[in-house]
Amino acid sequence: MSDTIDYGNLMHDAMRDLIRKVLDDVSSAGLPGEHHFFINFDTRHDGVEVADWMHDRFPEDMTIVLQHWFENLTVGDDGFSVTLNFGDAPETLFVPFDAINTFVDPSVEFGLRFEIQDEHHPDLHLAGDNGEVAEEAAPVADPERDERTEDTDPQGDTQKEAEIVRLDSFRK
Repeated sequence: MSDTIDYGNLMHDAMRDLIRKVLDDVSSAGLPGEHHFFINFDTRHDGVEVADWMHDRFPEDMTIVLQHWFENLTVGDDGFSVTLNFGDAPETLFVPFDAINTFVDPSVEFGLRFEIQDEHHPDLHLAGDNGEVAEEAAPVADPERDERTEDTDPQGDTQKEAEIVRLDSFRK
């Protein structure tokens, strides 16, 4: 038993569970109202499954958006999988919750940021444990490769393809 309570990692686990619960609700009931999510994750993390071209383009991290067009959102205890549309090419990815760097819902100005912890714990911890928040930007997709187009599904609803964006645009 340790001499101290590891509040940072306890908060980290609680925030991951919050993300899991939110995504699980969305997988069964869809996105309510104007809610949408920007999820940045570490593409080098064990268990991340992305297409080779995504890993080549985003060797460290990438940001996905769950908003207009996503399918097959499946949430498990350790992570989630989802199919997104990149330049009219559907791609399924799997993201372990441990790989998430940021989770943002700009519709309600809610966000979580996880950062690397000290060497004795290989996981991440919640930003703010040391009173500082990093200001690093996520890479942005090449707009020529991932053009934004609208698709129409069989029911006639307009759908937009997935977007990869820079989170700095939501900071004040």
